[in-house]
Amino acid sequence: MKNILFLFIVLCSFVALGQGNATTNSNYPTSYFQTPLDIPLILSGTFGELRSNHFHAGLDFKTQQKEGLNVLAAAKGYVSRIKISHWGYGKAIYITHPNGYTTVYAHLQKFNNRIETFIKKKQYKKESFEIQVFPSSKVLPISKGEIIAFSGSTGGFVGPHLHFEIRDTKSEKPINPMFFGIPINDSKKPRINTLIGYSLDKNSQINGIAKPTKLSYIRLKNGEFLAHKIKAFGKIGFGINAYDQLDGAYNKNGLYNLSMFVNGEKTHEFKASTFSFYESKYINLLIDYERFENLGQRIQKCFIEPSNKLSLYSKSLTKGYITVEDKLTYKVEIVAKDFEGNTQKITIPIEGKKDSILVKNTPKITPYKINKTQFNKFTKEGITVAFPKNTFYNDFYLDFKVKNSIVQVHPSSVPLHKRYTLTFNVSNYSEKEKKQLYIASINKKGKTSYEKTVKKEVTFYTSTKKLGKFTLLTDSIKPKVSLQNFKNNQWLTHYKTLKVKISDNESGIKSYRGEIDGAWILLEYNVKKGILTYNFSDKTFTTAKHILKVTVTDNVGNTKTINAAFFRKK
Repeated sequence: MKNILFLFIVLCSFVALGQGNATTNSNYPTSYFQTPLDIPLILSGTFGELRSNHFHAGLDFKTQQKEGLNVLAAAKGYVSRIKISHWGYGKAIYITHPNGYTTVYAHLQKFNNRIETFIKKKQYKKESFEIQVFPSSKVLPISKGEIIAFSGSTGGFVGPHLHFEIRDTKSEKPINPMFFGIPINDSKKPRINTLIGYSLDKNSQINGIAKPTKLSYIRLKNGEFLAHKIKAFGKIGFGINAYDQLDGAYNKNGLYNLSMFVNGEKTHEFKASTFSFYESKYINLLIDYERFENLGQRIQKCFIEPSNKLSLYSKSLTKGYITVEDKLTYKVEIVAKDFEGNTQKITIPIEGKKDSILVKNTPKITPYKINKTQFNKFTKEGITVAFPKNTFYNDFYLDFKVKNSIVQVHPSSVPLHKRYTLTFNVSNYSEKEKKQLYIASINKKGKTSYEKTVKKEVTFYTSTKKLGKFTLLTDSIKPKVSLQNFKNNQWLTHYKTLKVKISDNESGIKSYRGEIDGAWILLEYNVKKGILTYNFSDKTFTTAKHILKVTVTDNVGNTKTINAAFFRKK
């Protein structure tokens, strides 16, 4: 049993839960959760962690670096949704409970036999590996503690683990599962790594500097931190880079609570309790996005930007902004806290002093002024960018230039709220050239990536949320397809699976199709390894010789087909 992960989360009496308020912490039941004693639950990810363009919506349970461990239903209910995709949650099950909550289990290797049989029939009918279905309450009823699936690592480039969520069924808002009493050992206090000061209007400064400033600090004997006294004036704010570690794991997890006090009064509080998926995009205003893009470090701001509509903050009249007056003193305390109440504090003494600004934060002026509340459109050398109103959170000057067929649409250090359109004039290309042409983004390391390209007669365009460099590229190379675990004309009587390797180093793989003897087969795509796998248990063979056909198409339409014969005894 030591290799079995039991997620036996009992969500308590459904009557009591149904009467609870899914937004009030005190109403969450905490005394009905059970876990096996021989396998402690260890987290590799916590609720509300800061991820790229989103908050983490659940808990990630370690699965001993293995796949195939039993995953049990949290409580009685029914499977209300099954989604299988190459990316995101991979293979995922949603169970709706009669108490107003839904649990989610993601990155699964496979489902139990009953669910697997059900979903495979749907996949074969649709002739698609990727699928999403919403069974009614009577189709797949689930008992508390039933083995519903086996842990895995599906959904892109992720390692083995189980992602688990608890959502309010009606609002679909994810709720911090820790409110429901999941026993996790955590005796470690959070760690603060970096302290940044921000001057937030044209007259403010910190130590004579009007740009974001890294501030130094020391550790006191009691374990707390004390920043060196700063001299400041005007409207300022602070942010920290911090993480939490739990017992038995080295993973750097997110904070549950981040609060700030000015002269003893709480002026800011972030709490990872619940949120809507729609608001998750505002994470790029919660963090110092420019620093994250340039240095890869997430600084969590202790003040709320004007456009930030996150519901994860407590109400505050000042919204975390500090107005420092000349000749006054202030004591700022920032407290990082995990769910178990372990805390780490840093104190920042401030002396108000109206000094001259020695280092100014002067924006670069260009001919392309962005007004965030208006539609903005610019054209240069046959390339057009069109930004709908409210694409950006702030007004600024766009750095828009074209050189050697590469367009620079500003540095990537500015967050976007919406997609914009990038259009290339392709009237100088022949019809043959256009077929193999596509729009590509170029990252900081020079690597190109396909951007979904819509082709019109004289223009190609893409809708994107990326800033940075783009260009037109040609892909004339077909995808690669090869047999992986067998050879042509081989007997495969005792084989459980058939594997094919696929890849495309140019525009990337758009689609694939597999057939045996002319009939569509279900090929599961492992995007990490580039392997298509067919399970022989899907079909009963009545003859010995069979023909496999696999066709792979890239994003500009180049196609590669491989045919192979194999034999199986009846």
